[in-house]
Amino acid sequence: MRIGNGFDAHRFGDDQSRALWLALVEVPGAPGLEGHSDGDVVTHALCDAMLGAAGLGDLGRHFPSDDERWRGAASRLFLDHVLSLIAGSGLVVESGDLTVICQRPRLAPYLERMSQALTQACGAPIGVKATTTDYLGAVGRGEGIAAMAVCLLAAS
Repeated sequence: MRIGNGFDAHRFGDDQSRALWLALVEVPGAPGLEGHSDGDVVTHALCDAMLGAAGLGDLGRHFPSDDERWRGAASRLFLDHVLSLIAGSGLVVESGDLTVICQRPRLAPYLERMSQALTQACGAPIGVKATTTDYLGAVGRGEGIAAMAVCLLAAS
Protein backbone atom coordinates (compact mmCIF):
# COMPACT_ATOMS: atom_id res chain seq x y z
CA MET A 1 0.00 0.00 0.00
CA ARG A 2 1.15 3.52 -0.80
CA ILE A 3 -0.42 6.81 0.23
CA GLY A 4 -0.13 10.23 -1.37
CA ASN A 5 -1.56 13.66 -0.79
CA GLY A 6 -2.32 16.43 -3.25
CA PHE A 7 -3.35 20.07 -3.27
CA ASP A 8 -4.47 22.57 -5.88
CA ALA A 9 -5.96 26.06 -5.89
CA HIS A 10 -7.16 28.40 -8.63
CA ARG A 11 -8.70 31.85 -8.64
CA PHE A 12 -12.04 32.60 -10.26
CA GLY A 13 -11.66 33.98 -13.78
CA ASP A 14 -13.22 36.98 -15.46
CA ASP A 15 -14.39 35.02 -18.53
CA GLN A 16 -18.16 34.71 -18.02
CA SER A 17 -18.36 31.95 -20.63
CA ARG A 18 -15.94 29.68 -18.75
CA ALA A 19 -17.68 26.83 -16.92
CA LEU A 20 -16.86 25.78 -13.37
CA TRP A 21 -15.72 22.14 -13.31
CA LEU A 22 -15.11 20.37 -10.00
CA ALA A 23 -14.52 16.62 -9.67
CA LEU A 24 -15.54 16.08 -13.32
CA VAL A 25 -18.91 17.74 -12.67
CA GLU A 26 -20.02 21.06 -14.12
CA VAL A 27 -21.38 23.42 -11.46
CA PRO A 28 -23.85 25.72 -13.26
CA GLY A 29 -24.33 29.37 -12.44
CA ALA A 30 -20.84 29.85 -10.97
CA PRO A 31 -17.82 31.50 -12.53
CA GLY A 32 -15.13 29.22 -13.90
CA LEU A 33 -11.64 28.97 -12.48
CA GLU A 34 -8.56 30.28 -14.24
CA GLY A 35 -6.07 27.73 -15.39
CA HIS A 36 -4.20 26.32 -18.35
CA SER A 37 -6.71 23.45 -18.53
CA ASP A 38 -10.32 23.50 -17.33
CA GLY A 39 -9.16 24.47 -13.82
CA ASP A 40 -10.80 21.49 -12.05
CA VAL A 41 -8.91 21.85 -8.75
CA VAL A 42 -10.55 18.76 -7.25
CA THR A 43 -9.47 16.40 -10.02
CA HIS A 44 -6.05 18.06 -10.12
CA ALA A 45 -5.55 17.50 -6.38
CA LEU A 46 -6.56 13.85 -6.77
CA CYS A 47 -4.17 13.35 -9.69
CA ASP A 48 -1.39 14.96 -7.66
CA ALA A 49 -2.09 12.59 -4.75
CA MET A 50 -2.03 9.58 -7.07
CA LEU A 51 1.24 10.64 -8.66
CA GLY A 52 2.80 11.20 -5.25
CA ALA A 53 1.68 7.84 -3.94
CA ALA A 54 3.15 6.14 -7.00
CA GLY A 55 6.43 8.06 -6.68
CA LEU A 56 5.88 9.67 -10.09
CA GLY A 57 6.35 13.33 -9.21
CA ASP A 58 3.63 15.95 -9.32
CA LEU A 59 1.00 17.33 -11.65
CA GLY A 60 3.26 20.08 -13.02
CA ARG A 61 5.85 17.53 -14.10
CA HIS A 62 3.36 15.65 -16.25
CA PHE A 63 1.11 18.54 -17.35
CA PRO A 64 3.24 21.69 -17.45
CA SER A 65 1.31 24.91 -17.92
CA ASP A 66 3.54 25.89 -20.84
CA ASP A 67 2.63 22.73 -22.79
CA GLU A 68 0.07 23.70 -25.42
CA ARG A 69 -1.25 20.11 -25.63
CA TRP A 70 -3.04 20.68 -22.33
CA ARG A 71 -4.44 24.19 -23.00
CA GLY A 72 -8.16 24.08 -22.24
CA ALA A 73 -8.03 20.31 -21.71
CA ALA A 74 -10.71 18.57 -19.68
CA SER A 75 -9.28 17.27 -16.43
CA ARG A 76 -10.76 13.87 -17.24
CA LEU A 77 -7.85 13.56 -19.70
CA PHE A 78 -5.41 14.28 -16.86
CA LEU A 79 -7.09 11.66 -14.68
CA ASP A 80 -7.11 9.01 -17.40
CA HIS A 81 -3.43 9.65 -18.13
CA VAL A 82 -2.48 9.46 -14.43
CA LEU A 83 -4.48 6.24 -14.02
CA SER A 84 -2.55 4.72 -16.94
CA LEU A 85 0.76 5.84 -15.41
CA ILE A 86 0.00 4.25 -12.05
CA ALA A 87 -1.26 1.08 -13.76
CA GLY A 88 2.05 0.97 -15.62
CA SER A 89 3.75 1.07 -12.22
CA GLY A 90 1.78 -2.00 -11.11
CA LEU A 91 -0.60 -0.04 -8.89
CA VAL A 92 -4.35 0.57 -8.68
CA VAL A 93 -6.42 3.06 -6.74
CA GLU A 94 -7.73 1.56 -3.52
CA SER A 95 -9.54 4.68 -2.25
CA GLY A 96 -9.41 8.46 -2.15
CA ASP A 97 -10.75 11.31 -0.04
CA LEU A 98 -11.05 14.92 -1.12
CA THR A 99 -11.94 18.18 0.56
CA VAL A 100 -13.04 21.15 -1.55
CA ILE A 101 -12.43 24.47 0.19
CA CYS A 102 -14.53 27.41 -0.97
CA GLN A 103 -16.77 30.15 0.32
CA ARG A 104 -18.81 30.08 -2.87
CA PRO A 105 -20.61 28.46 -4.61
CA ARG A 106 -22.53 26.20 -2.27
CA LEU A 107 -21.49 22.66 -3.23
CA ALA A 108 -23.74 20.44 -1.10
CA PRO A 109 -26.11 19.70 -4.01
CA TYR A 110 -23.21 18.44 -6.17
CA LEU A 111 -21.04 16.43 -3.75
CA GLU A 112 -22.68 13.05 -4.33
CA ARG A 113 -22.43 13.45 -8.12
CA MET A 114 -18.78 14.46 -7.75
CA SER A 115 -18.03 11.41 -5.65
CA GLN A 116 -19.83 9.15 -8.11
CA ALA A 117 -18.01 10.62 -11.11
CA LEU A 118 -14.57 10.15 -9.56
CA THR A 119 -15.45 6.71 -8.17
CA GLN A 120 -16.55 5.55 -11.60
CA ALA A 121 -13.48 7.01 -13.30
CA CYS A 122 -11.04 5.49 -10.77
CA GLY A 123 -12.79 2.17 -10.20
CA ALA A 124 -12.50 2.68 -6.44
CA PRO A 125 -14.39 4.62 -3.77
CA ILE A 126 -13.56 8.33 -3.83
CA GLY A 127 -15.21 10.58 -1.24
CA VAL A 128 -15.78 14.28 -1.83
CA LYS A 129 -16.73 16.75 0.88
CA ALA A 130 -16.68 20.53 1.15
CA THR A 131 -15.87 23.15 3.73
CA THR A 132 -15.36 26.90 3.98
CA THR A 133 -12.70 28.97 5.67
CA ASP A 134 -15.36 31.08 7.42
CA TYR A 135 -14.27 34.10 5.35
CA LEU A 136 -10.59 33.76 6.27
CA GLY A 137 -8.00 34.41 3.53
CA ALA A 138 -8.28 34.58 -0.25
CA VAL A 139 -10.59 31.56 -0.48
CA GLY A 140 -12.74 32.98 2.32
CA ARG A 141 -13.03 36.26 0.43
CA GLY A 142 -14.44 34.26 -2.49
CA GLU A 143 -11.42 34.79 -4.76
CA GLY A 144 -11.12 31.12 -5.71
CA ILE A 145 -11.33 27.47 -4.75
CA ALA A 146 -8.80 25.06 -3.27
CA ALA A 147 -8.85 21.29 -2.86
CA MET A 148 -6.91 18.74 -0.83
CA ALA A 149 -6.74 15.04 -1.60
CA VAL A 150 -5.40 11.84 -0.15
CA CYS A 151 -5.19 8.65 -2.17
CA LEU A 152 -4.35 5.07 -1.26
CA LEU A 153 -2.80 2.88 -3.95
CA ALA A 154 -2.28 -0.89 -3.81
CA ALA A 155 -0.35 -3.37 -5.92
CA SER A 156 -2.46 -4.63 -8.80
